[in-house]
Amino acid sequence: HARLGYVYDHAGPIGEVILGAPYQVKLDASFRGRAAHSGMYPEEGRSAIAAAARAIADLRLGRLDEETTANVGEIHGGTARNIVPERCSFAAEARCHDERKLGELVQEMLETITFAAQVSDCDVETAVDPSARGYRFKRDDEAVRLAAAALERTGFQPTYGLSGGGADANVFNERGLQCLNLANGMADIHTPDERIAVADLERMVDVTLALVEVARDGT
Repeated sequence: HARLGYVYDHAGPIGEVILGAPYQVKLDASFRGRAAHSGMYPEEGRSAIAAAARAIADLRLGRLDEETTANVGEIHGGTARNIVPERCSFAAEARCHDERKLGELVQEMLETITFAAQVSDCDVETAVDPSARGYRFKRDDEAVRLAAAALERTGFQPTYGLSGGGADANVFNERGLQCLNLANGMADIHTPDERIAVADLERMVDVTLALVEVARDGT
């Protein structure tokens, strides 16, 4: 049974050691208004899209502070341009390295969504799903010490930082296995230009072999 592990899933120069990743929560909101003909009887309608748009406009999104982010990544609604839309839904998320702060932010988001529905005379249903537990390492933890030694052995100067993203390391740490995320040279992730150089893939093979060696030697 392994006592620790490593994943290579962080965009950055080889040598960067990720000491922590955020807690993450998914939030889904589904608005229901009232359909009506937009040209003949618009007064009888209640626009679910307008309600969702108000909620999104009022949400605090982007980088909220050095350890907290929030985003709305999807929105769906309506059936035709000449119908006041009865339904609209959106998918949001929030992340923070501080679990308590994340809970407060999610509650704020829920209240903002509820208020937007009320003032728009629409109904709304929300669902909150914790999607990842955060974690934090110290520099003197065994997994970090071994990674630093392996990087130095292969000619890389270790640097240390926190990630705003999730990785398999979140899952392993939640299940009780110390697992450290190491940068592997990826660039422009989650964009059409996402890439990694073949040379960096080969360098990570060297890092992997060095990890085995330093673990064997107890470095």
